[in-house]
Amino acid sequence: MAQEIERKFLVDQEKLPLLPTPYTIQQGYIAATGATVRVRIRNNEAFLTLKGKAEGLTRSEFEYPIPVTDAEAMLSELCIHPFINKKRYLVEHEGHTWELDIFEGENEGLIVAEIELESETEPFAKPDWVTEEVSNDPRYRNAYLVSHPFSVWKAEEIR
Repeated sequence: MAQEIERKFLVDQEKLPLLPTPYTIQQGYIAATGATVRVRIRNNEAFLTLKGKAEGLTRSEFEYPIPVTDAEAMLSELCIHPFINKKRYLVEHEGHTWELDIFEGENEGLIVAEIELESETEPFAKPDWVTEEVSNDPRYRNAYLVSHPFSVWKAEEIR
């Protein structure tokens, strides 16, 4: 079974290095309760992803390439609005690739860094621009941000 082990952190934007060219991502959710069903267009590629309920930092993940035209139709006809729009930068740091997501649209102002690991106990070095860990805070999951965009969070909800 395919598994995703991911840790998620907030970011100090002022400490970010020069970033490489990003991917442009638009994604929507067909279902986002317990298990999630996601449709994503990344540049000129599209994927259908199913994710299981998280057990700690681990959850099952199944991802399949699909035609971009199918993804566009699914986003238009089946997905919850608003979509998640973001730029994703892949940043190498001490043997790991960090995915830095700078959100746009309804979630503008939110910047999150993720690292995927082989095990929940795998050691890794954090870049100096990584701040508070939010791996276990469901508010920072994309499936949550669809129905509770960052732009409507109250000041006391933002870390």
